[in-house]
Amino acid sequence: MASLSFLCCGILLFASVFLNPVGCHAQSKRGDATHKALFVFGDSLFDPGNNQYLNDTTQEVATTWPYGETYFKRPTGRLSDGRMVPDLIAQFANLPILPPYLQPGAHQFTDGTNFASAGAGVLEATHPGTIHLKLQLSYFKDVEKSLKQKLGDKEAKKVLRNAVYLFSIGGNDYFSFSSMNRKASQSSKGQYVKSVIGNLTSVLTEIYHMGGRKIAFQNAGKLGCLPMMKSLDPTLGSACSEAPSSLARLHNRYLAAVLKKLSTQLPGFKYSIFDYYNAIRDRVAYPSKYGFKEGKAACCGSGTYRGMNCGKTINGTQSFEVCSDPKEYVWFDGGHTTENTNTQLAQLLWNGAPPVTGPYNMKQLFSL
Repeated sequence: MASLSFLCCGILLFASVFLNPVGCHAQSKRGDATHKALFVFGDSLFDPGNNQYLNDTTQEVATTWPYGETYFKRPTGRLSDGRMVPDLIAQFANLPILPPYLQPGAHQFTDGTNFASAGAGVLEATHPGTIHLKLQLSYFKDVEKSLKQKLGDKEAKKVLRNAVYLFSIGGNDYFSFSSMNRKASQSSKGQYVKSVIGNLTSVLTEIYHMGGRKIAFQNAGKLGCLPMMKSLDPTLGSACSEAPSSLARLHNRYLAAVLKKLSTQLPGFKYSIFDYYNAIRDRVAYPSKYGFKEGKAACCGSGTYRGMNCGKTINGTQSFEVCSDPKEYVWFDGGHTTENTNTQLAQLLWNGAPPVTGPYNMKQLFSL
């Protein structure tokens, strides 16, 4: 589930204010033979704050209160009240929380880095101005060059071969298609999803040829159940919008087939798919089963289901409401989950078993 470009944009503040906190996270075992880097590719669900460093200020950012209010105690550019799934996975793997790739200053690429960008799609045309997937790949190639300069070719190749690569992308492509092609035929929907998967496969193959062997995916979520979608279409009531969700299901079927095929074609290629679609569906439908009080409305926002405007001010006046305890909510804003939800999702991605996560989970990928 990725963000839409027309979701509320925070006001860009001085970047130095939003540098990620350091010193309070797990220290990586640099130099240890067991050390594995984590490289993250994705959209708003994984963006640690890259968008605040883009020249295009129309892109979605999270640099205003109440974003970051729980864990970081200030906005960091993450579209949540606290940590996101890659932050938690890094901590589970005994790595520091990865900073945004675009954040100024020195980076320890032997730990990995995070290229994700809110609004980004697999296709460049989805949201021009974001860090679309092929641009994220280009940045990864720059990281490879940097590692070779610092470590030499042999050690750099070792870092890339031992690393785990985590993806969550595609939702924005389907939001864009469904909003502009409301009467699309089943055939055209299928062709579009194949185009997205084809471009994604091309990127995965390039990463493989650069040394990447262990790939983890959070598949596309039930896109039509976002509070934002319900705000945009009040006729839905408590129901979910079917059009984007149907594209997500098709994407997930094709993704599973493609990764299985790659594992037979590319020696050493191992993968994990976390069933994000059903994990979110269940928490929206049965929040109390998972320790939540609210599964449909967001903690922060305005309008129906608080689906819009989190963090936004109009003429200096706050234009949204905020719940008293984000831990009670599945959603923090109209399109993004709370840290409490993210913690549950990250645990499933880290050590879940089939059919939720498989054929490997991320803990197993890190151990290989």
